[in-house]
Amino acid sequence: MERLLHRRDFLAAAKARYQPGSSLVMQMRDRADGNGPRVGFTCTKKLGNAVVRNRIRRRMKEAARLVMPLVAKPGHDYVLIARVGALTRDFEALKKDIIGALAKLHAPHTPKKDATL
Repeated sequence: MERLLHRRDFLAAAKARYQPGSSLVMQMRDRADGNGPRVGFTCTKKLGNAVVRNRIRRRMKEAARLVMPLVAKPGHDYVLIARVGALTRDFEALKKDIIGALAKLHAPHTPKKDATL
């Protein structure tokens, strides 16, 4: 699976749809081409020092490596943003979080109705 490495790709994904979860936030951008999916990972300094952030990033990368080929769609960019729970969350639950976020992002999008009638 190809990685997102350039800042412009992360910024483009930040303007698209996203799905928050307990251990991560997933952003998804449809590139509208037939190329394979690309994945990027990020951890903020709020999560801890470099050792902690790298441990979280390695856990997310491994979970994504196992899950994304099964459920990611071609022509899409995905950015996984770690939250505090990503460090202590059970690995199987972390994989389920990724699958659940992908399912919600790929579900048909219906805009919310205006409640002021």
